[in-house]
Amino acid sequence: MKFHRIYALMARHLYLYRRSLPRMMEIVYWPLLDLAIWGFITVYLMKFEGQIPGVVTFFLGALILWDVLFRAQQGVTIAFLEELWARNLMNLFASPLKPSEFLAATMVMSILKVIAVSVVMAGCAGLFYSYNIFVIGLWLIPFVVNLVMTGWIIGVLTTALIMRFGQEAEVLAWSMVFLFQPISCVFYPIEVLPSWLQAIAWMNPAAHVFEGMRAVLSATVSPLVHLAWATSLNMVCLSLVVALFHWMFEFCRDRGLLVRIGE
Repeated sequence: MKFHRIYALMARHLYLYRRSLPRMMEIVYWPLLDLAIWGFITVYLMKFEGQIPGVVTFFLGALILWDVLFRAQQGVTIAFLEELWARNLMNLFASPLKPSEFLAATMVMSILKVIAVSVVMAGCAGLFYSYNIFVIGLWLIPFVVNLVMTGWIIGVLTTALIMRFGQEAEVLAWSMVFLFQPISCVFYPIEVLPSWLQAIAWMNPAAHVFEGMRAVLSATVSPLVHLAWATSLNMVCLSLVVALFHWMFEFCRDRGLLVRIGE
């Protein structure tokens, strides 16, 4: 991989954000709307805090961490769709740009988006609800890293499917991540799921992250086991979806699908 090609693709997307108010609103408006809706719900639930200990801490912490995963996925997928909408896909891959460099650039873009959104949400949570996300402590760092990796997995998988099935699959860019939300156990412990669904949820790295977050906030057990599982699952799944992306790219190029999807 060549760094200058990765940087060039990143710069192309950064220029789009600099000159586009709707794209900037994506970073501020939707996270702020999510935080407002769920934040005021948790303020209402504070009335039952005697029955549900630490409900604000659990809900707002889960919301902010879920948005990290969501934006990491969007950063990868939307970067691909931007090229599709601009009919620039063939121009990119007619250049010396490699698929691995394209993925690297989109992943870095997703990190920048996650940082921007996290600053907005953490600041607004402190301003509106006096909530400090750093109450999680240093565990926040491995939690965020694992959620970003899970977002990449979903994003690369979605991109591969859109590349294979064309623009009619674009809806997956916004819906795919929510297919994983029920088994991510964002706002509830995994034990509330039916036993057959628990087995599936344990294979989801995000479920281990949110279980670990609840363990830290309730000071019950160490989250090390959950973090070890999350990291291992993320490494395996990320390797598999990157290999799938490369295979799908070669398949689409050999069948001439890249030309059709870019038009």
